[in-house]
Amino acid sequence: MAEDSYALITGASSGIGECFAHALARQGRNLVLTARSEGKLSHLAAKLAGEHSIKVEAMPADLSVRDAAPQLVSMLKRRNIFISLLVNNAAFGGRGEFWKQPIERQMAMVRLNINALTELTYLLLPEMIERKEGAIINVSSTASFQPMAYTAVYAATKAFVTSFSMGIAEEVRPHGIRVVTLCPGGTHTNFFEAGNYGIRSIPGGLQPPEEVVDEALKALDAGRGLVVPRLLNKFTVVVQRFLPRGLVARGAALAFRPRDAGGRA
Repeated sequence: MAEDSYALITGASSGIGECFAHALARQGRNLVLTARSEGKLSHLAAKLAGEHSIKVEAMPADLSVRDAAPQLVSMLKRRNIFISLLVNNAAFGGRGEFWKQPIERQMAMVRLNINALTELTYLLLPEMIERKEGAIINVSSTASFQPMAYTAVYAATKAFVTSFSMGIAEEVRPHGIRVVTLCPGGTHTNFFEAGNYGIRSIPGGLQPPEEVVDEALKALDAGRGLVVPRLLNKFTVVVQRFLPRGLVARGAALAFRPRDAGGRA
């Protein structure tokens, strides 16, 4: 691996992103870590650099802000850092009736979950293709496979991520670039607390993020493009294909309906 080669992980300060950082550090990869939390990011970067004798760059950024992704890439170019592995992990969600949620938060969700992911992929792919070296892991969700009331914008953003990622995977395959679409179900991170999701809504409980990351990296090595961790999640995704879409949407509405939602689910 070239000395200027790094893995870029977004949303790296906690949860799945932090687990990716630890796993890739164990592989000896140099890392660029980005997230909003500068303190957590700097602490993690110092820890990984010290424990694994690798180069780790902490670049705090709020990717839900317009132009944040291009500015991050410009910083990478100025430092002559080549991103050979892009892990688009940063995202957030939220539960509640769509029209009652602040529109500013909903649009920030779209900018982070869709725009930033798309921009980073677009801006970093050309050098991967030129070098014939590189891979992308886009973190989607099992929520991407069905409409989901009470988390409608989040599920729609993840539907974009899954479709986009699987589409470009075929475009870049002839150039030797691998794209993994990672679709975890409920995972034991602060995502559910931050988004006001009820644990009761997650069949089978929450999966440790370390397991999710392990499955993603195994898929990357094996050349598999779509990863749905956990047998129950795989089963659910397959079964949904054979059910009427309206029935699936109704079931999701019953599962995710907040206790304080108006009307009947």
